[in-house]
Amino acid sequence: MKTLASRHSFKRKILVTGGAGFIASALAEKLANDPDNLVIIMDNLSTGAYGKIPQQTDNLRFVKGDVNDYKEILEVMISFQFHYVFHYAAMVGVQRTQEHPVGVLRDIRGIENICRISKNTGVRRIFFASSSEVYGEPVEFPQNAHTTPLNSRLPYAIVKNLGEAYLRSYHKEYNLDFTIFRFFNTYGPKQSKDFVISKFLMAALKNEDITIYGDGSQTRTFCYIDDNIEATVAIAYRDLFINDVVNIGNSIETPIIELAKQIIKITGSNSKIINLPPLDDGDMTRRLPDNKEMVSVLDRPLISLEKGINLILEKGLFEINK
Repeated sequence: MKTLASRHSFKRKILVTGGAGFIASALAEKLANDPDNLVIIMDNLSTGAYGKIPQQTDNLRFVKGDVNDYKEILEVMISFQFHYVFHYAAMVGVQRTQEHPVGVLRDIRGIENICRISKNTGVRRIFFASSSEVYGEPVEFPQNAHTTPLNSRLPYAIVKNLGEAYLRSYHKEYNLDFTIFRFFNTYGPKQSKDFVISKFLMAALKNEDITIYGDGSQTRTFCYIDDNIEATVAIAYRDLFINDVVNIGNSIETPIIELAKQIIKITGSNSKIINLPPLDDGDMTRRLPDNKEMVSVLDRPLISLEKGINLILEKGLFEINK
């Protein structure tokens, strides 16, 4: 690892944790398009998939390792002396995180490791993948990054909230800069099959039943991956939202039942919609971000849900989903 870092003179050395995951792999690919960047992906492949990792080049490399293991992440960060860290590694997925709450809590170690090592190795800024789940069952619409209370009791959301607290604390005590991205539902090619749009699309393409928890009236907003990546990379390059938090997501609410119907229509599927009992916890009734700041960064309309679904179908990348 030291040989690679010393052989080139890179303007930015960037660590992307969780880079075998859906959003982080797309982020790493975008960052690596700039030859001035050295991008190192680190992932333990517990929930990510090797097939999602972009092709390795002179300025993009994959290191298998666990950010929750202090020695493993320390070795990587000391070897490369990163300028920036995008900490996206986490256990994800509503069902998975509810079935393995202790595994979710392990991610606290990774957050602490990243903060602790970053402040000792000259990292200029940490970009943290938080989540809309921190809002819990919202008491304010749209959810504003600065005024809406954070009231979720789910382990996944608590860990994300704690991660935000770590970053604020390390900035206050050690002057370590950060930016927090609160991601709302993001979708696109390469997304794992246990997320709602991928799940519905795969069922529809096979003419299998599409299952919905409850009556499907719960709403979500859906942000196409390109909008997410373009916004977050612009924020990084333009030094925006330093020591601040920003919502990343679309602002058009879609009931889950309508999502299922739209996917059936777009795919010409014969799938039937089957209603299952509501989830005991974790299936919030609404999600709606105040995304004015994200839109101002992009300075263009976001990709519509219909166009995004068609883009997935055109790219046809389901075979590398995990």
